[in-house]
Parts: sequence; C-alpha cells; structure tokens
Amino acid sequence: MPQLWFERALLPTGWAERVRITIDGALIAAVDAGVEPGPADERHGVALPGLCNVHSHGFQRGMAGLSERRGRPDDDFWSWREVMYRFLDRLTPDDIAAITAQAYAEMLESGFTRVGEFHYLHNDVVGARYADPAETAGAIVAAADRTGIGLTLLPVFYAHADFGGAPPAPGQRRFVSDVDGFASLVAAAGGKLSGDAVLGIAPHSLRAVTPDELAAIVPLAGQGPLHIHAAEQVREVEACVAWSGARPVEWLLDHADVDARWCLIHSTHIGPRECARLAASGAVAGLCPVTEANLGDGIFPAVEYLAAGGRFGVGTDSNILVDAASELRGLEYSQRLQRRKRALLADAAEPSVGATLFRHALAGGAQALGVAAGLAPGNAADIVTLDRDHPSLCGGTSDLLDRWIFAARDGAIDTVWRAGRLVVKDGRHVAAAAIADRYRRTVASLLA
Repeated sequence: MPQLWFERALLPTGWAERVRITIDGALIAAVDAGVEPGPADERHGVALPGLCNVHSHGFQRGMAGLSERRGRPDDDFWSWREVMYRFLDRLTPDDIAAITAQAYAEMLESGFTRVGEFHYLHNDVVGARYADPAETAGAIVAAADRTGIGLTLLPVFYAHADFGGAPPAPGQRRFVSDVDGFASLVAAAGGKLSGDAVLGIAPHSLRAVTPDELAAIVPLAGQGPLHIHAAEQVREVEACVAWSGARPVEWLLDHADVDARWCLIHSTHIGPRECARLAASGAVAGLCPVTEANLGDGIFPAVEYLAAGGRFGVGTDSNILVDAASELRGLEYSQRLQRRKRALLADAAEPSVGATLFRHALAGGAQALGVAAGLAPGNAADIVTLDRDHPSLCGGTSDLLDRWIFAARDGAIDTVWRAGRLVVKDGRHVAAAAIADRYRRTVASLLA
C-alpha cells in the first residue's frame, strides 16, 4: 500500500506534524501523526484535504470571457443569459465532454477534488431527447473519468420559463423535461456512474419548476443530494413574491422540507429571518463568489449567516475563472467591501480567516455533495499538497491557509491525489496538454 509522509497535514482534529498517510486503493487506510519518514515513504511538505466544488456548469468554461462586452446600458444577469443560450445552441455531447474536461482539470489543479455538476443541457440542438436520455450526462461522466475528479452528478429538472408554469422559451429547448421523462433521464444517468460517484437531482429553480412538479421529482433523489438555484437575482425575488407572496428561500423553507440533504445555490438576496431559518435548517448555502461578482448578482450575508450557525460550500458556477482560493478569498472580500472592515469571517475561537473559510467550505461542500470530508481512515484518498518553496508559503507554518488563499497566486499547489490516483504533479494535471489541446480545437470550431 502506498505511503505518503508530510511535514504537516490538516487532519479533522487540526494541524498535525510528521504525518504518514497510508492508501489502500481509493481510500485512506491509516493516518499516523508524529512519525518519522520511512525508507519507502514518498515525502511532501503540507497536506490538505481536497475541497468539494458544490456548483458547476462545466460547458460554460468554453464561453469564459465572451460576455465581457457591454451590449446594452442595463447589462445584467439576464442579458448574460442570452449570450449563454447562443453559445450552447451548437454543442454536441463530444463538445460538452471536451470543454468540461478542461474545467475539471483546472479544478483539480486548484485544490477541488470533487465537483457537483448541475447538469441541465439534456436535449439535442433542436430540443429533442437523444435516443439515450442521458447522452449528455454520459459526456459529463467521460470528462470526470478523463480527469479523475470525483463526481456528484445532479441532473436538472427544468420545465418552465418563469414562475407559475410559464411555457419555456426557445432558448431553453435543450433543457426541458416533463416529470416522466426526467425520471427516465435520472435512471439512465445513474447507470453511467461508477466508483464513488454520487447521484442526486437538481430542480433548477422555482422559476423553472412548479410546486407539483417539485413534489413529484424530490423522491427521485433517494438519499442523494438535492440542489436548487434560489434568490440569485432581485428580479427573481420580486417575481416570486408576485407569484406566491413569499421570497424564494422563504417559500422553499415553508413548502419543501428543506433539510441537510439540500443545497440552496446562491441564496444571495435573503432577509434576516430567512438567513436565520436557512442556517437552522441544516441545509448548505452554495456560494459562488467569483461568478456572483461577474454577473453582478449581489453579496450573500455571510457574516450574519455564520453567526447563526449556517453551513456553506463554494462552487465555480459559470467557470469563468476556476480557482478554489479565489472563491474563498472572494467571499471574505465581498464582506469587507460591503462593511468597510477586515477579517470579518473569523472569530475569537479561530482568528485565521483562511482557516475559517477552509473549514466551513470543506465540511459544507462534502455535505452538499454527499460524501465524507477530511483526511481520515475510510475516506477517499483526496489529498492536496502545498509547495513550501512557493514564495508566498516559505517561512513559518501557522498561517499557511491565510497565505495560500490571500497571497499565493498560481503555483502554490504542487500535487493532488484523487481517490488514491495521482492527478496533478508539479502543479499541472498529468494529462493537461492533451486535455487542453482537445479543448482548444473544440472551442475554435464552435467560435469559427
């Protein structure tokens, strides 16, 4: 069994010195702290558990940078969405696989070892279901297999253009299902998974799903995760109030039995009572600070939410910039900009902002994706190492997470194992060149 020895490792109990991790297949077999390296040990500097990326639309990596031009005076999320609809119009399953593999390789290089793929691109280019209803889900599985990232697949149910069951718009033709068709899709997608992949479901949003449809599809998740977009945009909140008399998160908490299996993506625009209730529900808030900033969504009330005991994970959503540290840093910086103060997401018990962010994202992300978190026996051997020779990480060891998240730029992560498999070496995915070459050819063809 392979044995890895680290000068320091972040264990569930905290930092430990001189740690040997023994790997048996895909799992951690043993963790021994305070030991000297043996002759057969592979030696490294600092070990962290891999993080979970709670929210990704893999195919959107291919349109990164294409929407950064002012198209009209009131450019916002809704105008960005029209660019996205035009980009996806021509995507084939092979295109989806190539683009998603690039995003997944970048996730692994940045410290994410599992992704929650919020997958809604189900139908062909004219809106018809493929002969295999999970054809495009198979493309996602192929991308995960190619890169080695852990996968929590979240097929999306999408039936309507707006609250109250409005018919879907032409640009949404590749998303839509009815309840029976979605059940077939979920079953077919589950048959494509292997290893420690997890299957959940994702009602897209209260805009896209009626209450009756939501009640009908929730049982399809079994014991798996349930993810939903909620309260990302002010216009969405206003429309939900007009439809139901309640705000989106408020409606879900009142009607959907939201509990620890749920991850509410964004939840940006929530009031104080919703914030407290969401924290008390045991659900995870799926925060995507880079995308939320890029789209002008707004700022999640993270200070109040954490004070109420809330759980969160982070995701890369549109994948315009794939980087775990940027998501964590962006969450703290948004609070600083709003309040004009510093170190807002730390507290007296844990004064390190980086440590607080990492601890919450690790636990909340694992919960949201249906897996166990941390470097402990029986868990997946998902291990990330920091390069102690990196200029931002040299010297002392007490604030490594702060320096990685806030100061390190690229190159701080040097090695990643996912389920015991070496997937990143010297800071690069082991198949980066081939994956990037296929990606370049695919995007060049799409944009020709």
